Amino acid sequence: MASSPEDHPSPDAADVRAVKVQYYAQLREEVGRSGEAVESRATTVAELFEELDRRYDFSVAPDDLRVAVNGSFADWDAALSSQDLVVFIPPVAGG
Repeated sequence: MASSPEDHPSPDAADVRAVKVQYYAQLREEVGRSGEAVESRATTVAELFEELDRRYDFSVAPDDLRVAVNGSFADWDAALSSQDLVVFIPPVAGG
């Protein structure tokens, strides 16, 4: 029986995670949209942020953000899986 490419996916394709990212406040302004689908080799939330920071040159450091994955606050070293929804939450100003 002949094998197909789907039987033996390349290691590179297996490393890519398709995640959705949402941005709020100044991050949304810097990116120019409220969210996007991202294909990434990042394995953690921190690595994903670094990748996006290189792309958009964010003005907010990770220490000043909170992050949520699939609706729950998460640590920066949280593992990413395909189809995760990642939300970067900037500090809220005001009184």
